[in-house]
Amino acid sequence: MENQATTVSRAGISGRIYSVDFLRGVVMMIMLLDHTRDYVMAGALQSDPTDPATTTVAVFFTRWITHYCAPTFVFLSGVSIYLQKLSGKTNAGLAWFMVTRGFWLIFLEFTIVRFGIVFNLDYSFFGMAQVIWVIGVSMIVMAALIYLPVRVVGAAGVGMIVLHNLLDGLRVPPQIAFAATPPPSFSQDFWMVLHQQGIVPITSSSSAFFAYPLIPWIGVMAAGYAFGSIYAWEPQRRRKLLLGLGMAAMALFIVIRLINIYGDPNPWKFQETGVATLLSFLNTTKYPPSLLFLLMTLGPALLVLALTDQIDGKTIWPRVGIVFGRVPMFYYLLQWFMAHGSAVLLGYLAGKDVGYLFLNLLQMGQAAPPGHGFPLWVVYSDWIGGLIILYPLCLWWGNLKRRKKHRLLSYI
Repeated sequence: MENQATTVSRAGISGRIYSVDFLRGVVMMIMLLDHTRDYVMAGALQSDPTDPATTTVAVFFTRWITHYCAPTFVFLSGVSIYLQKLSGKTNAGLAWFMVTRGFWLIFLEFTIVRFGIVFNLDYSFFGMAQVIWVIGVSMIVMAALIYLPVRVVGAAGVGMIVLHNLLDGLRVPPQIAFAATPPPSFSQDFWMVLHQQGIVPITSSSSAFFAYPLIPWIGVMAAGYAFGSIYAWEPQRRRKLLLGLGMAAMALFIVIRLINIYGDPNPWKFQETGVATLLSFLNTTKYPPSLLFLLMTLGPALLVLALTDQIDGKTIWPRVGIVFGRVPMFYYLLQWFMAHGSAVLLGYLAGKDVGYLFLNLLQMGQAAPPGHGFPLWVVYSDWIGGLIILYPLCLWWGNLKRRKKHRLLSYI
């Protein structure tokens, strides 16, 4: 997520890699839509928006398009690590930066991000371990892996992505309450941190919800790290590979999903209508991300990198995405407050009870009163308004970081 990582000056590239900034910015813009829907839409926290049996097409695709955010975010974080090597950082210097930044991200996840999500300081709910947590831990792991040959790191990352669904049958009883009795064992806790979404005690009186288990996210970052080496290639060769890999990933997704045997713990099923069957086909597993989920999301991401490989900072049409993509951590922190705060404001102005929006996230849906929230068109209006507000702030922060090269600014 470090924006300096898209600036290299060796290995045949000079200046920023704007295609990376652009893609990262686009998925972050979409991320705000997802979080705005969570807080603003009526019933968003009470039902699964991707369940073909209960959702609508509009709600399904509003959620589905946001699936592209986390995989692209983590993958590009890996690319950025390699680009920092291209810029001349030593392994020792890069490893130190990644360890310190990794712990910083974990700290932010359970402090600033946590407050933006729940708007309270009740640490009986310690927080949700989401994408910032998993990037932080993955960076700490990558601090050791960068000493290995790039091909070895890439092979390990791809292997984790491809093979981790073999572990789907290993499941522990999930914790569905913060005060589970009896408490889970250490091995159960460890497995939920590693490969199964669930609630894990942090202290005797506090628990956290691990929404993003570490496997295979560490593999996604490792694969991105190895992938970053292509930015030392001649542009035409690089674009050809990007197009080929992107199309191959999408084709593999279709073929493996049609076979319906491996690659996702939830096979697709024929539904009452053709549209509902299509939704079932596209409804792959995000927690943890299955092989099919990653093929479905990273394939198109590679195509975007190919199609935008030659853009520069002077091109008008991608400028909005580039502005957001240059300040990912700054934007990520603000967008939680924008999504959550706008829901509180809209509810208050409409005369609705907004008290549930100050509870822990896993309790909001249960506590939401009748008549809470708004229709989907309000979600989209709020999302666009949020982007308009965040754009000048991100532009200002990006310009500040460009003028002042203080090392501490690189951490936000």
